[in-house]
Amino acid sequence: MMDYIPLLMFALLFVFIFLGIPVSFSLITVSALFGLLLFGENIFQQMFGSLLQASTNFSLSAIPLFVLMGAILERSGLARRLYEALQLWLGGFSGGLAMSTMLMCGIFAASSGIVGAVEIVVGMMAIPAMSKYHYDRSLIAGTICAGGSLGTIIPPSVIVVVYASMAQLSIGQLFAATLIPGVLMMLLFLLYIGVRCWITPALAPAVPAMQATPLMEKLTITLKALIPPFLLIFAVLGSMLAGIASPTESAAVGAFGAALLALCFRELTVRRLIEALVSTITITAMIMLIVTGGTMFTAIFAASGGGWMLADFMGELDLSPYWLILALMFIVLIAGMVLDWISIVLIFVPIFMPLVKMAGIDPIWFAVMFMVVVQTAYLTPPLAPSIFYLRSIAPPDMSYGHMYKGVLPFIAIQLLLFLIILAVPAIATWLPRQLF
Repeated sequence: MMDYIPLLMFALLFVFIFLGIPVSFSLITVSALFGLLLFGENIFQQMFGSLLQASTNFSLSAIPLFVLMGAILERSGLARRLYEALQLWLGGFSGGLAMSTMLMCGIFAASSGIVGAVEIVVGMMAIPAMSKYHYDRSLIAGTICAGGSLGTIIPPSVIVVVYASMAQLSIGQLFAATLIPGVLMMLLFLLYIGVRCWITPALAPAVPAMQATPLMEKLTITLKALIPPFLLIFAVLGSMLAGIASPTESAAVGAFGAALLALCFRELTVRRLIEALVSTITITAMIMLIVTGGTMFTAIFAASGGGWMLADFMGELDLSPYWLILALMFIVLIAGMVLDWISIVLIFVPIFMPLVKMAGIDPIWFAVMFMVVVQTAYLTPPLAPSIFYLRSIAPPDMSYGHMYKGVLPFIAIQLLLFLIILAVPAIATWLPRQLF
């Protein structure tokens, strides 16, 4: 029976998750049960070591600061002003509001780094705007879900911070590596929306009134709306990629910058600041509890011989590096339909990294493909997290059918980007090599 402990651990973990037990408690419970079999009473020492490792990991200290930056921006009027400015330029074209929404998601993802927050904040503004002009329900749902998923890959993303910590990679290098793929993905999304609405204008009618706004008024509104977020993005990413600040220091700059912008626009009241702090504590506590559970799980999995078992299995298959990548990414895609992103990173990254190194695969290249597949899983039915986020803010007449139909083309685009990065590794590796 001891030889099958790694397999039994995964089986019991999925049973607990399907029973509705929170992922963090599922990970900790499974670790404790199988740890007792392996270590007896010493399991408590082992689990304390995992707790200490997670709580003293300096790389993870950037998470609460990035979360605070996003929480302040979420409660300020910056997102609303930016969306209104984008509508002025694009709303007069067929599909213009959908393209404005996608651009808004990309900019807000680069300003917050929180998966889910992008979708909620932008969705609450975009759904009424697009519904008012009779946009197709599936197009609305797909655009918001896909745009929200950009928070997974466009830096500064919290998932990149956790991944780098687990894989022992440079956070700055990973941010640089995901920048070009993230922008490329957003451009592919915009291209799809533009072409589809050009072919079928009835899906997303133009808004003639927005074409009548005087040019100088458009420019004034746009500059006021665009300059603040771009200054914030430049301060956070620029200071880190230039080597001026560490990821944690850059996150602190971002949190301070977000608060300063909110103060300048007179949007930062005491009440909103308290709400942002409470939200930061709640999200950080959730992430760190899952990190602790994931660290415990992988420690017990490794101690039970799970890593060797997987290495032996892959060795018997004798896969080439490309086929190994495809096999591991398929596992991630399937797991992502059930687990949230942080659980996937914590469980699979420590298991996969030895295999990646043994096969001579560039870990930065592999990490970017991992992010793209996690982002794809974020949209993939039946348990797509993006759809559950959207359901919480969607009107009653937007059904699950609209949502599932809407995300399918964007899933295809994400898989296409994965294949492009697989075929052209320089898309992921060129910028880190130039900067670091």
